[in-house]
Amino acid sequence: MGGGMEVNKNKFIDDWSTARENLEHNFRWTRRNLALVGIFGVALPLLIYKGIVRDFHMQDEDAGRPYRKFL
Repeated sequence: MGGGMEVNKNKFIDDWSTARENLEHNFRWTRRNLALVGIFGVALPLLIYKGIVRDFHMQDEDAGRPYRKFL
């Protein structure tokens, strides 16, 4: 019924998928990777958190309430 439908394999896609599957085995820490983790893993979430907390504090101040405690 479904015979004779062989697929032509693309060598480049096979190489890419193999590298993708073994990424955790081939990963190396470099200055660039450390910088990216520092920026997007620590600094950016911290800045977003501080901005949200500041916004809540401004709302509390406008409403005449005491500041709420976060973390």
